[in-house]
Amino acid sequence: MPDRAARAYSFGQIADDYDRFRPGPPLEAVRWVLGEDRHCVIDLGAGTGGLTRSLVRLAPHVVASEPDARMRGVLARRSEGAMVVGAVGEQLPLADGTVDAVVASSSWHWMDPAVAGADVARVLRVGGVFGLLWSGPDRRVEWVADLLGRRRSPEWGDGAAQRQRRTMVLPAHLPFTERETTVVEFAITASVDDLAGLSGTFSVAIVGGGPERDARIEAVRERARTHVALEEGTVELPMACRCWRAYRTEGSPEPA
Repeated sequence: MPDRAARAYSFGQIADDYDRFRPGPPLEAVRWVLGEDRHCVIDLGAGTGGLTRSLVRLAPHVVASEPDARMRGVLARRSEGAMVVGAVGEQLPLADGTVDAVVASSSWHWMDPAVAGADVARVLRVGGVFGLLWSGPDRRVEWVADLLGRRRSPEWGDGAAQRQRRTMVLPAHLPFTERETTVVEFAITASVDDLAGLSGTFSVAIVGGGPERDARIEAVRERARTHVALEEGTVELPMACRCWRAYRTEGSPEPA
């Protein structure tokens, strides 16, 4: 089984497809996480910029941090207005207390929460916000789960483990307030090809290699043709964005 690091860096193999088929979080969710008066914002594990492109609409200075050079190439090409840097969440190239917000979209689970959490606290000013978003097809809807699967993988296990993955708990010693959460529901218009392409952007499909990934994509394409009630060649795909935020308080950001 591929290890965690291999999965984390697997997305770069399909960077263009990831950018094409994976929608970023909705602007409503980004606004909720970010709040008001955020001048300098970091997008942590920015990928190809699905979140970055919303952030540049809401803040005058956005730093998009992405360690994978392949993803970062698409990010830089597609995200005008952001400063793109190659860095991991555990070691951000920014001075202490200089940032108003640190946000991440569907990337935090690839980081060490104790080490990255301490570095987030280090760069945030007191009162700054740390926000996380997990956005994807809403598998609570039966036909979506039937089509795309129940989100089980060798790494993350059953549905309960999947939910725990999105239940963010920071180490208690880090200087943050109690978390606040919300879920933003939305929908995107998708064709059969969009649904099939989206299914190939998850790590469980990528790490199997090209032939296995291609087979997964084609299986979803065939199911979509018969399972989804397409209207004029498209369907409204239900999506859910789970949002989390906490605020930097006084105190030491050092790891325990």
